[in-house]
Amino acid sequence: MPVGFIGKKIGMTSVYDANGHKVACTVIQAGPCVVTQVKTPETDGYNAIQLGFGERKEKNTPSALKGHFKRANTEPKRTVVEFRNMAELAKKSLELGEELNFQDLFDEGEFVDIVGTSKGKGFQGVVKRHGFGGVGQATHGQHNRQRAPGSIGASSFPSRVFKGMRMAGRMGNDRVKIKNLRVLKVMPEANLLVVSGSVPGAKNSFVLIQK
Repeated sequence: MPVGFIGKKIGMTSVYDANGHKVACTVIQAGPCVVTQVKTPETDGYNAIQLGFGERKEKNTPSALKGHFKRANTEPKRTVVEFRNMAELAKKSLELGEELNFQDLFDEGEFVDIVGTSKGKGFQGVVKRHGFGGVGQATHGQHNRQRAPGSIGASSFPSRVFKGMRMAGRMGNDRVKIKNLRVLKVMPEANLLVVSGSVPGAKNSFVLIQK
């Protein structure tokens, strides 16, 4: 995974840019993250930094993870993510147990990618899931067909349904990446990051901020 940081989506708001235009933006609590593991070519075959973020109750933490966090001299973390080549781009050296802030990696005005899990919609029909228009009008004998998918293929040939056919099914709860969101504001005193546009996921969900 590229260089990045772990954050939590707080919610959406809006700000005014230099031209007086109102811009929708998302507020993210970015860190502070703790270095919970340092991987090296000698021990693991590659360079990587594992970051932990979010508090986790010790009684809900497996014993193996308790020892893992104890080696880093930190409290149990809710989320751990591994990032490669962090040491080369971070503005300070990264050691086990060290606390990392987002201002060590990100500056105002640059562009980032945000990865999150979209909101789950449950089982949905083709109109909501794929934007179908339904089967015609409600007249001429139609009964409860307005939001139906209609025909899904021929009969004798090919005598099957092609893979990837757009049909009803589970919608949402997918890993989504939004690219090129501008960092509008950095507030180190509150560990907040304001980025333009929307970010996938519900409020208080964890997201990854990538460069």
